[in-house]
Amino acid sequence: MAWNPTLVGGRWGRWLASGLFLLAAVPLVINAVQSEQPMNGFDIAGSLVPENEIHHGGPPRDGIPAISNPKFISASAADWLEPDDRVIGIEIEGQRRAYPIRILDHHEIVNDRIAEHAFAITYCPLCGTGVAFDAMVAGEVREFGVSGLLYNSDVLLYDRQSESLWSQILSKAVSGPLKGMRLDRIPIQHTTWEAWRADGDSLVLSRDTGHRRDYSRSPYRGYDEASELNFPVNARSARYHPKERVLGIELDGRFKAYPFAELAKVDSPLQDSCAGQRVVVVFDAQTRSGEVRDQSGRLLPSINSFWFAWYAFHPDTGVFEPRSD
Repeated sequence: MAWNPTLVGGRWGRWLASGLFLLAAVPLVINAVQSEQPMNGFDIAGSLVPENEIHHGGPPRDGIPAISNPKFISASAADWLEPDDRVIGIEIEGQRRAYPIRILDHHEIVNDRIAEHAFAITYCPLCGTGVAFDAMVAGEVREFGVSGLLYNSDVLLYDRQSESLWSQILSKAVSGPLKGMRLDRIPIQHTTWEAWRADGDSLVLSRDTGHRRDYSRSPYRGYDEASELNFPVNARSARYHPKERVLGIELDGRFKAYPFAELAKVDSPLQDSCAGQRVVVVFDAQTRSGEVRDQSGRLLPSINSFWFAWYAFHPDTGVFEPRSD
């Protein structure tokens, strides 16, 4: 029977999901290392989030290896991608690139550059969240890695220059020299390969990553449908299935979630408001994807995530529901 991380759960579920099977075979060594570096060597004293809610995910620092020298192939050469495979798509200065979830499941971060724009593509399989960040922070281009730590089941990134820990969903440094600073989000599309490719020519992240991984199989198979979580979160809501997909936005410090189950009940595009500002929400039920634009048509950063993850970080979130009339 294929291994299912939802049956393992907790620290070992994350460890096995990263493919570090040999380390799992020597628990005495692992325990010794973790006792010396319980937080993978990061100083979380004075963290902006409760220290007891930062959890060791299992792998050591960089045990899930970020990709820092990505290679790309043409769309026509990516014959290993199926039409309904999920991708994170980004367009900068007319250049379009697709980052398959098949690869991001195993690496979680791609440090990339288009022209003079350095950015990081990040993906947390446990929260289903893909977010792109401008890598220029405090006047310096940052290279990001996977810390091996989690907050609210979401990946904590770290930048190699300052070793500050960054919450992906909060888009903020929660510890380290850059504590309190925010990352600028870059709008992305979280959609199917077929839909992304139909909108124009695109390069595709190559499977030639420099790491030996089986990109044909997801180590998180079955997780997206299961109601169980592998790690604790500080707020839960039974309003929707924990893995219900939502499109989340932040405007002027206010948050709003658009559950796909609700968006499927109304016509698209949808005119709505958040924080007193008019927005247009476009939803495609077939590709399970959506986007949010302002009244001028400008694409706004949004997060396509599991309901439990959005709610854990934003328990005061507004939630879109169709009007009864």
